[in-house]
Amino acid sequence: MNFKRDPMFLLSLLLFFSISSTSNAKIIPKFPSKTTLPPTDSLSVTLIQNNPKYSYETKYFTQNLDHFNFNPQSYQTFQQRYLINDRFWAKNNAPIFVYTGNEGDIEWFAQNTGFMFEVAPKFKALLVFIEHRYYGKSIPFGGDKEVANSNTSTLGYLSSTQALADYATLIIDLKKNLTAYDSPVVVIGGSYGGMLAAWFRLKYPHVAIGALASSAPILNFENITSPYSFNNIISQDFKSESANCYEVIKGSWKQIQNKAGQPGGLEELRKSFKICKNYINVNALEGWLQTAFVYTPMTDYPTPSNFLAPLPAYPIKQMCKAIDEGREGNDTFARLYGAANIYYNYSGSATCFNLSDDSDPHGLGGWTWQACTEMVMPTDGNNEHSIFPPSKWNITDRFTLCKALFDVKPRPNWISTEFGGHIPAEKRVVGDSHRKPTSKKERENRGNGNKGQMRGLRQLEWDGWGFEEEGSRWRRREEEQDGGEEKKRDAGG
Repeated sequence: MNFKRDPMFLLSLLLFFSISSTSNAKIIPKFPSKTTLPPTDSLSVTLIQNNPKYSYETKYFTQNLDHFNFNPQSYQTFQQRYLINDRFWAKNNAPIFVYTGNEGDIEWFAQNTGFMFEVAPKFKALLVFIEHRYYGKSIPFGGDKEVANSNTSTLGYLSSTQALADYATLIIDLKKNLTAYDSPVVVIGGSYGGMLAAWFRLKYPHVAIGALASSAPILNFENITSPYSFNNIISQDFKSESANCYEVIKGSWKQIQNKAGQPGGLEELRKSFKICKNYINVNALEGWLQTAFVYTPMTDYPTPSNFLAPLPAYPIKQMCKAIDEGREGNDTFARLYGAANIYYNYSGSATCFNLSDDSDPHGLGGWTWQACTEMVMPTDGNNEHSIFPPSKWNITDRFTLCKALFDVKPRPNWISTEFGGHIPAEKRVVGDSHRKPTSKKERENRGNGNKGQMRGLRQLEWDGWGFEEEGSRWRRREEEQDGGEEKKRDAGG
């Protein structure tokens, strides 16, 4: 089956499956198309010019296509990109910090992982950032994305287990070439990359002595985590900032649907949200707004940032101010536009927004395949606490979508089978965001007395999917929020 589908066909599928939930924000990441990135060939130069202290040398490693078979095709190779910084490295037995690349261009992650550059001088560490296969420039089948993404036979080599084997192979070879046999390796990652870091320590303990997994949803899989967790935590972030802000967002979806059903209603909505004239659809509009409300909590940093989009410090606070103060007008749509404008147009450069823009500035296309095969993460349930319209997690919807896109059937239980559904009593695996602070005093405390965790002021979306202590049974965070049978279920059961 060839996947060179009409973009509007794919868009219609996504809209169909996003009518009542934010699921497609997670199935197929939709990062802001207005984020400006330079052409690929000049990316490293431009990024380093913007942030010269985050410098590195780009190298390539000849990697095996398939680590787990011995048929002729498995011996094919591809060029895997990695970035290296030896400025602080003391060689001899000095450590090597390795970033386990996730679903995107590795330079994008390197430029947003300042922690590694900040601690490298103290530990006199070598820094290595390895790009995940099928992303950025690490494309099998001759580096041709069209070929690599063309069918199930070529995409079948895109998986977390293959990626982990890539990292192990590259690290072992690198240590050999650098005569750094005794240099301890610590793997580091965030989000999916954090999951890979934790799993790497689990699967390759002879290669890495430890792992730092930041915001890693390692428990966000079928029959382990409630599908309501993700959106409940997002909703709580807005509610904790402003009860009115929370209520306005929560009540807006019905108003949008009602307006869209009126004569001329779509045109009014287009003008209210400054949507470009070429396209307007109520489901696309709702998805556009939901994307802003989903991704802003992910990047609710205490300082200005430019990871997914240019954002001010504490962007949730700014969004809620726009809603509460009615900066763009007093009606609901004007308030929502003001909030969305924080996420999509904080720089003030956009004059209108294109809902049909399906560009992929960060090279995340491969995640669609992963979400349709092994990374089946239930995130789109919405109960009465959610700011989004009520919806239930239905695995059948995912099966239908993935059948239409790839003619492939997801394996929702594979990850927990391969890596385990709970954190084992494994040492030197460090996670963060294990639970939400319960008091104002605790929220103001940046530190955390529990071993193995680090926490900031506001917990992000993965908070419900972390682990409480090394080796402990993990209990659903939703027990504190959801009623009924949810309260009775124990994920360790």
